[in-house]
Amino acid sequence: MSSGAPIAGYVDPSFPDPNGSNDAPTVIYGKAPSINPSIKTPKPKNSSPPPCSYTPSLVLAILGTILFTLSTLLHSYQLRKYRTWYFAPLTIGTTLEVIGYLFRILSNKLDPYSVIYFVVQYFFIVVAPVFFSAAIYTILSILINAVGRQSSPLPPRVVLAVFVACDIIATVVQIAGAASIGQAESNDTDPTTANNILLAGLAFQVSTFLIFVTLLSLFLHRASKVVKHGIMMPFTFALCAATALVYLRTVFRLAETAQGLRAYLDGHEVFFGCLEFAPVVVAVLLFNVWHPGMWVERYRTGVEDATVERIAEGEEETGSV
Repeated sequence: MSSGAPIAGYVDPSFPDPNGSNDAPTVIYGKAPSINPSIKTPKPKNSSPPPCSYTPSLVLAILGTILFTLSTLLHSYQLRKYRTWYFAPLTIGTTLEVIGYLFRILSNKLDPYSVIYFVVQYFFIVVAPVFFSAAIYTILSILINAVGRQSSPLPPRVVLAVFVACDIIATVVQIAGAASIGQAESNDTDPTTANNILLAGLAFQVSTFLIFVTLLSLFLHRASKVVKHGIMMPFTFALCAATALVYLRTVFRLAETAQGLRAYLDGHEVFFGCLEFAPVVVAVLLFNVWHPGMWVERYRTGVEDATVERIAEGEEETGSV
């Protein structure tokens, strides 16, 4: 370790910097002015976290790992049981979440200064929800087929093609941004450009998802007789709630990225827990309980029942005349 003036940043007093080749001089989560692994400077004694620094919560990381693992296993079972292969993106997303939270555990228990641990968890947790969006897009496409083309302003194939294409674009841009951020962090270079790339991907995703929410609302309005059918209300609620939760998370990530790395939102784990972890885990668990494989056929039943009701109403009006 070289001599010199203490650097600004958070050094966990209960976890000395192991000074590995891939370690930063201060904890990376939150505010850390320099994370060049080659720069080793003395750590101030009894240092406490500055306003925008933290060591990842072990409880939150373990909870995320457990819940996403359980959801992944159950979704994998449901995928095979109901043969809903169109819903596979959700299982891919939950798997990525598990990897991300495992590396947050490693950051907490083994090395909160590790650039590699930070980059891996950041990459997988940021990218995973893109797959959840894709899964929700496929649900709407399937439901349009089940209810009827007249229920949507766009054909189901167009809905699926357009929004999945947008998802792919958003994924590629976000991966490029997240990877560039990791490289910038490792090389101790300015991450602004990398952050802007990620910001562009998130902004594009927020915009396209908002258009999708509008389309979903139009579908639910046009298919109101089917949707309001008693047997369909639970799944309709689950679909709307999961869509809103995933959108909330995406908006949060957009706001966080717009502020920049190590800014207020990025530097306080409470926002991560409440606006990243909580909405996503609730959304995927909602689809475990109300899995589309159990409900799409009921939409078709609802269409048949609504048709019977319309015929009965027509006969009653004819009879009264």
